[in-house]
Amino acid sequence: MENAENQYRGREVQLCTDGKYRWVYEMNMLTNPVIFLTVFKIFFYIVLGLWLVIGLFGDLIHGDVRGFLQFGKVMLIMLAIMAGLTILGILVLSAIYGGKYVVLFEMDDKEISHIQLPRQFTKAQAVGMIAALAGFVTKSPATAGAGLLAASKSSSTSVYRNVRRVVARRSFHLIKVNQLFNKNQIYVPKEDFDFVYEYIKSRCPQAKH
Repeated sequence: MENAENQYRGREVQLCTDGKYRWVYEMNMLTNPVIFLTVFKIFFYIVLGLWLVIGLFGDLIHGDVRGFLQFGKVMLIMLAIMAGLTILGILVLSAIYGGKYVVLFEMDDKEISHIQLPRQFTKAQAVGMIAALAGFVTKSPATAGAGLLAASKSSSTSVYRNVRRVVARRSFHLIKVNQLFNKNQIYVPKEDFDFVYEYIKSRCPQAKH
């Protein structure tokens, strides 16, 4: 835990009594393009790979440039279909979650965790539990901590010593914390963005920035 004089006092990022910084981020799933871009990028690389492998070895290697280009058109149509399906999937997911994606973040000197909360969990509830952990509401922070863990749906944790790249996307309120097989997305309110970014970056000795 940090010394009292070195504690960061942010607008939403709170240092709790267990030595972890916590905050809640509420994303509007219809206006924030990050989800679409993340899913669509996966489809894009799959389609591009198919085009290069099948088209390159099936057509170009036999001198069939026309066939290669025709196959490319098919792949573009497939990519457009994938984009449409991605948008439809986001609309359905947004309807299920009420248009909001509420996520809790926990950060200390060793790791940072992205914890998805259930759709019925509101930001106000999560912030209330964080306030309790910060020592503002109750003298029993363990109870609040147990409530947060019980409410979590799924999580992704990045251990700093294993992180290979830290990328800031300020316009999206996003910090990408990438390990070899784990790409974590950390959302931070703009008022606290610089602190969280520098905190993570300074603790990832192997990472490119």
